[in-house]
Amino acid sequence: MAGCCDHNCSSAPGSLDSPGWRQALWIALILNAGMFVAEIAAGVAAGSAALQADALDFLGDSANYAISLGVAGMALAWRARAALVKGATLFALGLWVIGTTAFHAYFGTFPRAEVMGIVGLVALLTNGGGALMLYRFRGGDANMRSVWICARNDAIGNLAVLLAAAGVFGTGTGWPDVIVASIMGALGIWGGWQIIRHALSDLHGEPSRTLDESRRYAPQ
Repeated sequence: MAGCCDHNCSSAPGSLDSPGWRQALWIALILNAGMFVAEIAAGVAAGSAALQADALDFLGDSANYAISLGVAGMALAWRARAALVKGATLFALGLWVIGTTAFHAYFGTFPRAEVMGIVGLVALLTNGGGALMLYRFRGGDANMRSVWICARNDAIGNLAVLLAAAGVFGTGTGWPDVIVASIMGALGIWGGWQIIRHALSDLHGEPSRTLDESRRYAPQ
């Protein structure tokens, strides 16, 4: 989900000097923003909670790329404020996805599997292309590595949407769509909360843990 990268992934002032890196981020930003609009519209039209949840992922990535481009090199407080807005947005949208999913589950909405499959495939190609484009930056700083990891993980999320489409088609029920959407929505809420917590920590002058440290101290 979009929560895979928090503001601690923001680059140091000198790490975005590469024109190739900036160009890759701009392309990824435009593609993800476009796919968010297309997928949220398709998700509503098809009655698919999974597509709407995946659209949230595209929105989160767009925000991540925009923050990487816009606040890199600024003071920590400004980067923390930008991350706080991003985290709050992701948290709210995650709640929206969960609410929408509950609505579909309660009323037994049957999503259109063919629309899910087509849009999911386009999303997979978009994220797959983005991951390949960013692959050469995987050995850079923390921001570069995290952005590539996010693109790679998003492609895996798109595969989950395709599996949900196949499940809807094969079972003749909407439960595969509900299950996938619930997982993606929950991850969005968790990711948003993590970003908010780290942003507030930085705004109050407390050093936030890095991504690796968070993993190290995470409950097993």
